Amino acid sequence: MGEPMEYASSGVDIELEGKAVASLISSLGKSVRAPGTFGAPVPVPGGFGGLIEFGEYYLALATDGVGSKLQIASEVNRFESVGIDCMAMNVNDLLCVGAEPLAFVDYVAVPKPDPEFHKQLGASLSEACRLARVTLAGGETASLPDIVNEVDVSGTALGFVAKGQQITGEFILEDDVLIGLASNGIHSNGYSLVRAVMKRYQHNYLDDLPFDRTLPNGQQALSFADVFLIPTSIYCDPIVDMLNCSKEIAGFERSDVHGLCHITGGGLTNLLRLHPTFGWTIDSPLPVHAEFDWLQQQGEITDWEMYRTFNMGMGMVIVVSRTVAQDILEWLNSRGHHAQIVGAVHNQGKQVTHLPTGSTYDAY
Repeated sequence: MGEPMEYASSGVDIELEGKAVASLISSLGKSVRAPGTFGAPVPVPGGFGGLIEFGEYYLALATDGVGSKLQIASEVNRFESVGIDCMAMNVNDLLCVGAEPLAFVDYVAVPKPDPEFHKQLGASLSEACRLARVTLAGGETASLPDIVNEVDVSGTALGFVAKGQQITGEFILEDDVLIGLASNGIHSNGYSLVRAVMKRYQHNYLDDLPFDRTLPNGQQALSFADVFLIPTSIYCDPIVDMLNCSKEIAGFERSDVHGLCHITGGGLTNLLRLHPTFGWTIDSPLPVHAEFDWLQQQGEITDWEMYRTFNMGMGMVIVVSRTVAQDILEWLNSRGHHAQIVGAVHNQGKQVTHLPTGSTYDAY
């Protein structure tokens, strides 16, 4: 056994990334669009998705890629989840500002054209559009033999929200309830650490799986690749429909949803993006998938590092009024989604506390 492994030691330093992004933002100039005019930026705390003026609506935009999960897909030549991963990373962020995703464009960079790869990617993108309820409005494929050595896939999603209907976290209240939506698995974050663990112990992605894991389709996983390539959950269903519910029919309405948080890179620290002062307590977390337990044991990774790097079984958090929390929970589960109340908001300092492990976070 070696030294305990961390995300930073695998090549990804979250704190350094934060400083680099802050440096980039500080160097940007002001928008050329005058406030209140079409295309002018709208301040959005948290930064999950950007909003711009568009008449009676705001347009919402998000851009992201699949990341180093692609290296595993390339190694085993399986790309059936790649389009879904790319879509999810974008539309899930749009949901966090209360926007309904409308359209998507993709960007694919390859060392050389490969018809079989593009066939798999096309099928994956088609399924992703169905799950996200969006139109594939275009894209770009670039062959860059002198720049890229492996496939890279990214995209941009467009959505909309009526003015006054955006969700920014400003209406979050002390004692609001946190509802967690289950993840499918690792999703599309933390794969540099996953790959580092596999490399240290010389595991092959096609090796027989040393733990039991049932896939989302109900079949039994047989290899590491089966588990590590589970596509990222797309949460348009149920969140778009949830936000359109009426009090008379469902017992809750859009205004009862005070915040939405996509648990991606940074794990639980993403909650700190929702409000400038409130804190968050997780006391009843969703079940942790077997792959997380295996990775933690193999890499001797601390609880603190696991919950800062991975989603640990929870892909989305919905912050809701306590008075309707049970109604929303029952509605979500009636739609076939695994959801449960995982914690609450508190006013005792801006900090995330995961009570079962004692892990605390005060910076994103």
